[in-house]
Parts: sequence; structure tokens; C-alpha cells
Amino acid sequence: MSFILPELPYAYDALEPHMDAQTMQIHHDKHHAAYTTNLNAALEKYPEFFEKSIETILSDLNAIPEEIRTAVRNNGGGFYHHNLWWTELAPNAGGEPIGTLAEVIKKDFGNFATFKEQMGAAAMGRFGSGWAWLSMRSDKTLIIHSTPNQDSPLSQGLLPLLGIDVWEHAYYLKYQNRRKDFVDAFWNVVNWDEVERRFAEENSAAS
Repeated sequence: MSFILPELPYAYDALEPHMDAQTMQIHHDKHHAAYTTNLNAALEKYPEFFEKSIETILSDLNAIPEEIRTAVRNNGGGFYHHNLWWTELAPNAGGEPIGTLAEVIKKDFGNFATFKEQMGAAAMGRFGSGWAWLSMRSDKTLIIHSTPNQDSPLSQGLLPLLGIDVWEHAYYLKYQNRRKDFVDAFWNVVNWDEVERRFAEENSAAS
């Protein structure tokens, strides 16, 4: 069964003024859709991989035939990362996490302000296109890092919890070359309930 583009979980303009409706529509309907289409096309010659989850595929790219591996890494990463991206954003969101995730962030980074600063630095320090991530290691500690293009934390044995998309298509219509303004605005729409849910789920699965 082919991978399916998920619907946007809110209206295109739901994240205004922080993320504009035109960018949201193009980002989801064109870019995310293209990753989905291209991933399915790459796997057509090896349909047995349609029986696997995208998480399983990205966690073991060496199992993918070499002739399609790059296409699967790029488009599979784009498909999976955007599946996370839309759910980790929400209208009337932002603020800070609470509960266990907040406690672990404080333990691993000192405080939320330091965590936010380090995530911003990872996003700003990524040359060209890519992502900044808060991911969980197998020992359940957290790490802030970045990946180029659509390379996935899953391929590094990490579980991504929160990502900042710093491909220009994520922000250029509204923010042009002002990536920092986009990164600053991102914190106003983070859906911490969803990130906390992912953290609890992945933390439980890693037990």
C-alpha cells in the first residue's frame, strides 16, 4: 500500500501571523505532496517496502536497494519529517512544555531558555537546507542537533521529538532571507502537547 499524504490538521491560515497561509498551502500541497509522490515512485520496483513503516525504512537505509536508496533517503525523509512538522504546530500554542518533558529538558540543558537558545543556534547554524532537532537517544537523554537536507535522525539511531524546518520553502514567502525571524516566530506555534505525547510514547517504547 502506497504512502499517503496526510491532511493538514488545521486551516492554512490557522498559524497566522507567525506562518502565512500561502506558505502553508504551498509547503503542504506542493512540497510535502511531492516527497510523498516521489517516495512511492522510488519504491514501486520493490513493493515489499510498502509493507514497512516509514520509521522502519529510515532506521535501516542499508536494507534499501542501492539504486533507490538516495531517493528513499531524500523523499522518505521529506515525507516523514513533514508528517511530524504539521502535528508539532498548532494555533493558540507556544509557551513552554510542562510535565516530564520539561523536567528532562531542565536536566539535560539547564533550563528552557538555554534549550531554546541552543535549538535556535542549531537552526541558524545549518548551512543551506535542513532541520534542527530535539531528539532522544537510546538512553533516553535528549540531544539538540541538525541534519542536512532531508537526512533523518532515525538513520542515526535517534528518535526525533521536535524539528525546525529551515528549508527556504518553509519561510521565504513571508520572511525572505530572515531565517532568524522565522525561527523566533516558530516558538509561538509549537504544540507542546503533541511533543510531550511523542516523548512519552517514545520513552515508553524505549523502556
